[in-house]
Amino acid sequence: MTRPASSTSSRRRFLQTGAAAILGAPFVTSGLRAASPNGKLRHAAFGASGMSWADITNLAKHPNWELAAVCDVDTRNFKRVQEQFPNVRVYQDWRELLVKEEGKIDAVNVSTPDHMHGPIGMAAINKGLHVYGQKPLTQNLLECRAITKLAREKGVMTQMGIQVSSDFTERFAVAYIQEGAIGKVKEAHTFSNKKWGDMEPVPDKKDTPPAEFDWDKWLGVAKERQFISGYYHPGNWRKRRDFGTGTLGDMGCHMFSGWYRALGLTMPKSVTSYGPPPPNAENWAINGKVEYLYPGTQYTAGDTIKVTWYDGDQLPSPEIQALVEGKWPGQGTVYIGTEGVLVHPHGSTPTLHPKDKFAGRRPNKLEPRNHWGEWVDCCLKGGSTKPSANFDYSGPLTEAVLLGCLASIFPQQTLEWDAEKMIFTNSEDATKFVKRSYRSGWEIPGLA
Repeated sequence: MTRPASSTSSRRRFLQTGAAAILGAPFVTSGLRAASPNGKLRHAAFGASGMSWADITNLAKHPNWELAAVCDVDTRNFKRVQEQFPNVRVYQDWRELLVKEEGKIDAVNVSTPDHMHGPIGMAAINKGLHVYGQKPLTQNLLECRAITKLAREKGVMTQMGIQVSSDFTERFAVAYIQEGAIGKVKEAHTFSNKKWGDMEPVPDKKDTPPAEFDWDKWLGVAKERQFISGYYHPGNWRKRRDFGTGTLGDMGCHMFSGWYRALGLTMPKSVTSYGPPPPNAENWAINGKVEYLYPGTQYTAGDTIKVTWYDGDQLPSPEIQALVEGKWPGQGTVYIGTEGVLVHPHGSTPTLHPKDKFAGRRPNKLEPRNHWGEWVDCCLKGGSTKPSANFDYSGPLTEAVLLGCLASIFPQQTLEWDAEKMIFTNSEDATKFVKRSYRSGWEIPGLA
C-alpha cells in the first residue's frame, strides 16, 4: 500500500485533537502568502480521482502551474497521480496537509464529496490560499454564505468548477439573451434527465472498509454510520442527503449559470417544490420539479420572472415542448421571450426559434476562455481582475440551487425567502435546514 507522507506521531496528534486544529480556531490570517519563488503556482489537490483528477489534468495544461501535494482518504488513488507527478507529496488527512504544506503551496482545488467542500475550502482560505472549488460550492446554505464572505475578506482568487460557463455554448446563450435576440424573457425552464436520488431505504447491513480507505476521514463532518460497500463511496454519495445534493445540486450549478448570468438575477423571492419529497432522512428523491420566483431585471418581461427546474422523468408541459423544433435535449434550458424562444441544450450550441424567423442569424464572435487557466492566471497576476465564476458570483448561484434542494423537503409549500436574514419568513421548520449538524469535534466556528 502507498503510505501518506506523514509521521506516526503527527497522525496520532491529529487523531487526538480531531478537527480542532483547523476548524476550531478562529478564521484569522495575515493575508495572501508571498508569490511562489519559482514563479509557478504551487498547488495542492484535495481528491486524487474523479472530478479532482479532471481538475488536476486540466490545471496541468497551464505552463506556470505545478502539483506539490495531493490528499485522498483512499490511498489506492495515489498511484496514477504519482505516475504523472513523481515529486508530489501525498496525504490521507486534509488537515495534516494544510499544516505541513504551509508556506509550500499557494492554491488548492477542493474536489471531494459535497459535504466537505465548505470545511476544507474555508480552512484553505483561512490560510490565505487561492481556491478552485467544485460545484456545488458547499453542501448547505449557511456554509455557502460563509465561504463567499470569507473569500471576499481574505482577497483570495476563487473559481467554482462550472467549466461550461466558460465554454462558447453558454456564453453564446448569454449574449443572445442580453442583446435581446428573443426580446424580454418571460420565463425559463431548465431540465436534466439524471436521477441522483434513491427512493429505497438504507440497506440493513455492515461491510468492512478496504484497508486503504479511511472511512472515518471520509465521513468528515457527517454523523457516524456503518460502511456499506458501494452505497456511499466512491460515487453514490450524491444520492445521500448528508453527503450530496441530489440531481439538482449535481447539475443545477452548471445549468442555472446560463440563465442566472444572462438575466442578471439576484436572490429568489420564493421557491416551491412540486416533486416528491425525499423518501427518508438519508436519501434524496428523484423526478423533482422546483419553481423559483425572482425579482425582474432589465432582461425580463415583468417585475418578476419564474424559472422552473425539472429532473429525472419530469419535463416541461407539452405546450412548452412544442416550442422546440427538432429533438428535445436530455438536458438544457428553454427561454421563452416576447419575440421568440431560445433553446440551449446543456453543453451544445443554443438555437433560436421559430427557425424561419431567425434563419441565418449566428452568435457574435467571442474570445476563447479556459476555465482552469483563467483561475491560474488570476492567482499569479493578482490585482482586481477575478475569474468569471469567482465565489461572489458562484456563491449566490449555489445558494439558489441549495434553496431548491431544501424546498424538496417541504413539497407543495411556497417558501418565502429573506436572503439577507437567511430565513424563510413563513416556515420555521424549513429555516432549520439552512445549516447542518456537525459531528462532535468537526464543528465550524459560528456555523454549528
